[in-house]
Amino acid sequence: MKPQSYAQTAEPSAPVRYKGWVVAGKLAITLLTLGLLWHSVVADAATAAAWRGLFTRTLGGQGRGAVLAALLLMPLNWGLEAWKWWWLARHLEPVSFRRSFRAVLVGLTLGFVTPNRVGDYAGRIMELKSRRLDALGAVFLGRYCQLVATVAAGTVGLLYFLLRFYLPGYPAAQLGVVVLTLLINVGILLPLYHSELLVAAVQAVKPLRRFSQYLAVMPTYPAPLLTRILLISGLRYAVFCLQFGALLWAYGVQAAVGPALAAIAGTFLLKSLVPSLNALADVGVRELSATHLFGLLGQPVLPVLSASLSLWVLNIAVPSAIGLIFVLRLKVLRKRRPASSPPI
Repeated sequence: MKPQSYAQTAEPSAPVRYKGWVVAGKLAITLLTLGLLWHSVVADAATAAAWRGLFTRTLGGQGRGAVLAALLLMPLNWGLEAWKWWWLARHLEPVSFRRSFRAVLVGLTLGFVTPNRVGDYAGRIMELKSRRLDALGAVFLGRYCQLVATVAAGTVGLLYFLLRFYLPGYPAAQLGVVVLTLLINVGILLPLYHSELLVAAVQAVKPLRRFSQYLAVMPTYPAPLLTRILLISGLRYAVFCLQFGALLWAYGVQAAVGPALAAIAGTFLLKSLVPSLNALADVGVRELSATHLFGLLGQPVLPVLSASLSLWVLNIAVPSAIGLIFVLRLKVLRKRRPASSPPI
């Protein structure tokens, strides 16, 4: 499959006077990120306790293998995200996997300090040399594929809890939630393969009409490529579940595998459905969801809380700190070049 490419005329480089603002912006992002990391990992008592527990179990005998497995899965997690972005970005311009990985880390760091992680968009598009506006639609498409995987697994997980704990003895209601689960999954999968419907819906709503130009690139992605990206999203979701499961086991959670997976899937779904002000707000949503669902399984709060906080530290806090290295080296102002088609 040959990625599409559209030539773009070169634009003059930005005036030198703007470079000072770029440097100031990078320093501001660095200081803000470090401040949030300190507040969340060190100053916050709950996260600091979980972090100390993580080190204790890593250095000691208790849970060492499980914690090390979760640590080793961290680069695989973000490597899969970089692979997904590589497929999305090369549809727009020639791009290497190394640049894709760097873009993901930069986006993660910028998303750490922005509402609802919108900085992830900026981080990725600034790593491209052309078609940056189209890249907004590409980033949205990648996040939507990840949402499809999260909803597919999460609705099944929550269905387990509804049928077992909330609706026993109500067969009509049980049938209703099963049908609703199927409809939700069909409803969220349909716009992925028929994104022209989504673009048309955005154009029909006047306040959202200005965003339609950014989503116009989505229908140009062929179905086989979308399926590949969806499969990668599913693999990444599985890595998340393995990490969470390993940390839960390390902290002493002893729920059966099936119900534990349902609780993990339900936790991820509830977290993804709640908008957040920044990455720190995700922590509260995930912890509240996890402790409630695992509480229904008879598990104590503290081990679940510690495992969930440790998962956030491993997958968000640590990679965000690493991404600062690339933020400081990021070329925000660059002269655009015509995009040429990469080799098949």
